[in-house]
Amino acid sequence: MAESISASLRDSMHNISTGLLIPVIIILMLFMALVVVESGGLLAEALTERRRAKVNVPELVNAFQGKNEQEIMDVIADSRLFKRQKAALGELTTNSNLPADSLQALARRLLVSEELHYAKITSRTDIVARLGPMFGLMATLIPLGPGLIALGQGDTKTLADSLLTAFDATVSGLAAAGVAFVISKLRKRWYEDYLSSLEALMESLLGVFARERGIAE
Repeated sequence: MAESISASLRDSMHNISTGLLIPVIIILMLFMALVVVESGGLLAEALTERRRAKVNVPELVNAFQGKNEQEIMDVIADSRLFKRQKAALGELTTNSNLPADSLQALARRLLVSEELHYAKITSRTDIVARLGPMFGLMATLIPLGPGLIALGQGDTKTLADSLLTAFDATVSGLAAAGVAFVISKLRKRWYEDYLSSLEALMESLLGVFARERGIAE
């Protein structure tokens, strides 16, 4: 009785693991396709945005001093900031008549929104970097069972096919994870620089608005 139950459980587990092979291979192929797309996006970003991302933050901070809302908007529009940075600073400047506490809260919200935007971009490659080796290992181990059975039966062709699938899965998972890891690291370094510049410029604007409010009072 116990042996029949054990055999039934083993058969069920074998059927489940075997059935997972095709979905796991499909996921690995999707990971590889995503890495190719993200690599193209990284290259485009490096050739466009990074090429012109030479913003002199101290110079912009000095340019904000002593200017009114419209003049600050003109400085922002003429700067080499990214569109999202310009939009965030523009919204902060447009609402400069808010109370100081509300203006600071708006600045924090705008900064958090930018952080979430960039985190969403890097999360795609982060997922591949973490799950790629796991799915690669799954697709490596699943074919080894039938391969070992084939070895015991002298079926070398089935064994060779199983080993080939296992090795290909390992290479695919590790390659996708490695490239995704590099993309994530590069983008996170770039985005940290973007956010640091944006935060410094927002703090400068808050100081300008506070002084204007003090002078007006």
